[in-house]
Amino acid sequence: MLSVFDSLRDLRFISILVRMLLALLCGSLIGIERSYKNRPAGFRTHILLCCGAAVASMTGIYLYLYAYLPVDISRIGAQVVSGIGFIGAGTIIVTGEKSIKGLTTAAGLWATGIIGLAIGGGYYEGAVIATVMVLITQTLAPHLEQSIKYSPDFSICVFYRLKPSLDDVLRYCKDEKFIIRNLQVTSDSGDTPTYSAVVTLRPRRSVDRERFFEHIRDMEGILELNEITDQ
Repeated sequence: MLSVFDSLRDLRFISILVRMLLALLCGSLIGIERSYKNRPAGFRTHILLCCGAAVASMTGIYLYLYAYLPVDISRIGAQVVSGIGFIGAGTIIVTGEKSIKGLTTAAGLWATGIIGLAIGGGYYEGAVIATVMVLITQTLAPHLEQSIKYSPDFSICVFYRLKPSLDDVLRYCKDEKFIIRNLQVTSDSGDTPTYSAVVTLRPRRSVDRERFFEHIRDMEGILELNEITDQ
């Protein structure tokens, strides 16, 4: 702990003012970055969240130390952490391409709320360091993510006659280290009942799709296999 902040750790007017100004500064720095990228929760949202969390933290301390009420200092802060989830959930959307956006903004809101609680509690060092780390993560991490190589999800449509055939396909997918993201099965009740299954897979490693497809086509009971491509 830095001794330079020791005089500002109790609840006097000057320390309250410093905490609120620091909450405004930390919230605005994170909010500016989100507004610059045109995210749902931007400048004002982050400021309000950080300042509100700081007030909540100070309120808990005040009620215990100065109002002499039998309260748990951390209880108000715990409710703030839970409440942030509702705000963050409003920034998460699922696009038409079935991709999820807004998770980074939601996580940033949650982190900003925790920073506000730290400021309200007088933990200035942790709050400042956390603000710097959040800004570094939100500004530099996207460039690092672009350099990470990964195999995108893809979907296959399998036509088969015997139900155990699908179990063989799924077992083979797991053996090949695929994550089964989604599975939809439909049936065609005709003279000869057939089934079709759309399976969405996420590779955990690079894969030879042609070899993978050929192996499934050669399985017993498999009538046809097609890869589903976006139009």
